[in-house]
Amino acid sequence: MAGPQQQQPPYLHLAELTASQFLEIWKHFDADGNGYIEGKELENFFQELEKARKGSGMMSKSDNLGEKMKEFMQKYDKNADGKIEMAELAQILPTEENFLLCFRQHVGSSTEFMEAWRKYDTDRSGYIEANELKGFLSDLLKKANRPYDEPKLQEYTQTILRMFDLNGDGKLGLSEMSRLLPVQENFLLKFQGMKLTSEEFNAIFTFYDKDGSGYIDENELDALLKDLYEKNKKEMNIQQLTSYKKSVMSLAEAGRLYRKDLEIVLCSEPPM
Repeated sequence: MAGPQQQQPPYLHLAELTASQFLEIWKHFDADGNGYIEGKELENFFQELEKARKGSGMMSKSDNLGEKMKEFMQKYDKNADGKIEMAELAQILPTEENFLLCFRQHVGSSTEFMEAWRKYDTDRSGYIEANELKGFLSDLLKKANRPYDEPKLQEYTQTILRMFDLNGDGKLGLSEMSRLLPVQENFLLKFQGMKLTSEEFNAIFTFYDKDGSGYIDENELDALLKDLYEKNKKEMNIQQLTSYKKSVMSLAEAGRLYRKDLEIVLCSEPPM
């Protein structure tokens, strides 16, 4: 699939990027798809960016690549974790109307994101279909007081689908969409590496749903999350636990978190 034309990183020389060009650059450099440009990916990105800037006459004072990279990271790596996440890349590249920041500002927390998700995943399938996605984006743009027209909305919808709908079925999973969140807010990333198979999930849910009602409450969720972290030997402080719990509980109805809702968060594949 990856022909020679894909080896050349696209669009880095442009004065302004459209949303879809920005996302192509992101996909090109976040080669392992983990939500960061880091390590070797970061070196590649930096070298290509330098080349593109030389081509357009934007030179920096220092010629030592290591030094330049250090300066660059000090300027753009806002949370100083040595990696570039999507929101940081949006600050580096001249993206039209800063398309992604519009999401970041108005879905600032994972709780807000989950509430919006809840509204649009109307059939609770664990996916948002293309037509639901358009409504989701339209709402976010309204919240952001961003003027937009129908073609622009269409472009944003198609762009996000192209980026996240990797199997081309016209639907987006929750964990895919959540990559629009700032990484520190994206509690779903924290469950990567801890995702459960359907069998494991059913066993743990049944264990906490003692009365077999098909839902658990906040205290049971608290115990379940602690259990999950201990099993995976991961550290979690009380503050994080409270924040994750709040995000997950925003999927609940009247304090009842149903099996299907939790399955979306904890299973490697949403239920079919």
